[in-house]
Amino acid sequence: MLRWTVIFIILAIVAGIFGFGGIAAGAAGIAKVLFFIFIVLFLLSLISGRTKI
Repeated sequence: MLRWTVIFIILAIVAGIFGFGGIAAGAAGIAKVLFFIFIVLFLLSLISGRTKI
């Protein structure tokens, strides 16, 4: 999921450079959402974790 976030950030930067503001804003928004989903899932996996008995 972090890979998709990086892809959308790069897409937003490239679109911004070439003047496609709407596409850049959309890609940046998607990247933000994916990043926060990644953070939440990462924290949940740290909390639940695997315990050895």
